[in-house]
Amino acid sequence: MDELEPLSICAEHLCYRYPNTKVGLFDINLKLKRGSRLLLVGPNGAGKSTLLKILAGQRLIKDGKVLLNGRDPFDMRNRGNQIVTYLGTEWANNEITQRDIPVTVLVESIGGSYYKERRDMLINLLDIDITWRMNQCSDGERRRVQLCMGLLKPWDLLLLDEVTVDLDVLVRYRLLEFLKKETETRNCTIVYATHIFDGLGEWPTEIIHLNCGIIVRRYNPENINFLNKSEKPVDEEEIDADEVEERNQIKMKVDIEKIRSFYPLALHWLKEDLKVRGERTEDKSKPNFDNLTKKLISFYYDDKDRLDKYFRETQQ
Repeated sequence: MDELEPLSICAEHLCYRYPNTKVGLFDINLKLKRGSRLLLVGPNGAGKSTLLKILAGQRLIKDGKVLLNGRDPFDMRNRGNQIVTYLGTEWANNEITQRDIPVTVLVESIGGSYYKERRDMLINLLDIDITWRMNQCSDGERRRVQLCMGLLKPWDLLLLDEVTVDLDVLVRYRLLEFLKKETETRNCTIVYATHIFDGLGEWPTEIIHLNCGIIVRRYNPENINFLNKSEKPVDEEEIDADEVEERNQIKMKVDIEKIRSFYPLALHWLKEDLKVRGERTEDKSKPNFDNLTKKLISFYYDDKDRLDKYFRETQQ
């Protein structure tokens, strides 16, 4: 990476208080290079969602400093053309997304026809049936539609807050592989908060442990060893750090005992199920996305030309 290239995320002494004066984040210092995949770990209430929403520009800060690709996310005059995408759990529970709306209309409403190749790839990867209607979808199916819409436009920084909780192991596996490839080929960055760690052993480039709004520890995958047998399930050792390191920048070496898990078996079973059924996009008896959308769009939008003009003008 060019040394002069700005960091994807630079947070210095970041603090946040909720309206009730409760401390949400305290003295957060974070530097992430472009192409990073940061995994946020911590209990409920640790500050993971708060940090993600600050990075997304959804919550203002009074103390500390945040720069995304060298720019202030709260300065609307100087944000540049960088795309920051935040995907949280709220979307799938919104009553609007549970109404009788065709999936194709939702995807088209955010520019599906202007990212056709990427749209079709995501529909296939997330195993979406384009004849679905949102009021008939399960929570997991609704979550797939959210991900398709959120990932449609190529992003520079992707913020994920527990959005894989409803996915089956196969779709989640395919999604994580896609996201990893995105960071490697497009030099973009991901911050992912989750409580589900199956299949993440080799995914992140950095791991941070948050608790009570403070960075307790940070881990580099190079310093994590998975052992077949160990005297202790987890054995941590602090790595000698430069004296100028911040209090909450302590780095660790950790040995983790490998555990028994049904994850590989469940993933194998679902892959076999997919082979038997076949990809949804291989079903020639169903119309393609564009043809189906043309039939439905006029029922939901009365000015298609206006929509077309908007997406032409905003297309990157």
